[in-house]
Amino acid sequence: MYAVIKSGGKQYRVESGAKLRVEALAAEVGANVSFEQVLLVGAGDGVKVGAPFVSGALVRATVVGHGRDEKLRIFKLRRRKHYQKSQGHRQSYTEVRIDDIVQG
Repeated sequence: MYAVIKSGGKQYRVESGAKLRVEALAAEVGANVSFEQVLLVGAGDGVKVGAPFVSGALVRATVVGHGRDEKLRIFKLRRRKHYQKSQGHRQSYTEVRIDDIVQG
């Protein structure tokens, strides 16, 4: 069984037991979180598609840890104009383990 969930403006395909990095959630390590925005639930040949969400569907997960991704370097340059700008960014994430997918 698998599902497609929406979290932090992105969509993820998840299965039971899988680990997943989503945008930072305000939850402690070891806490249980649930994703109510389930776009699709599939089991075998049967697929249930929501409009926009599947009613009654739920994905339960456990927070494994928090962290930050590698630094991205942003460098802007206008040639012959004596303009250059350097910037960096590190995105925070939360790693979750998918425990259960409940169909609606």
